Amino acid sequence: MTERSLDVRGLQRRLAEFAAARDWGQYHTPKNLAAALSVEASELLEIFQWLTPEQSAGVMADPESAHRVDDEVADVLSYLLQFCEVLRIDPLAAVAAKIERNEGRFPPAS
Repeated sequence: MTERSLDVRGLQRRLAEFAAARDWGQYHTPKNLAAALSVEASELLEIFQWLTPEQSAGVMADPESAHRVDDEVADVLSYLLQFCEVLRIDPLAAVAAKIERNEGRFPPAS
C-alpha cells in the first residue's frame, strides 16, 4: 500500500469504487451504514468481552488475536468512512471540532 492510498479521501474513494463495482451503492444508506458500523464495533468488542484488563492489554501479542483485531478495526473504519462520505461529513474536521468542544467542557486536571 502506498502513502497516497493512506489518506482519508483516498480510502473513501477506494471504498466507493469497491462498492460501485459490486452495485452495492443502493444499500449504502445512512441507516444501513450506521447499522453495519454498530455490528462491526460489536464484533470488535466481542474479542475483548471476557478478557481481564491485563489480557486485553496484551491482545496484540498473539498473532491470531492481533489479526482479528486488525480486521475488525478495518471494518469499523471502513463503514465509518463510507457513512461520512454518504452524509458529506469531513471526519477529520468533525474530530477536531469535537476535541475543541471537549477541551472547553473538560478542563485539565490540576
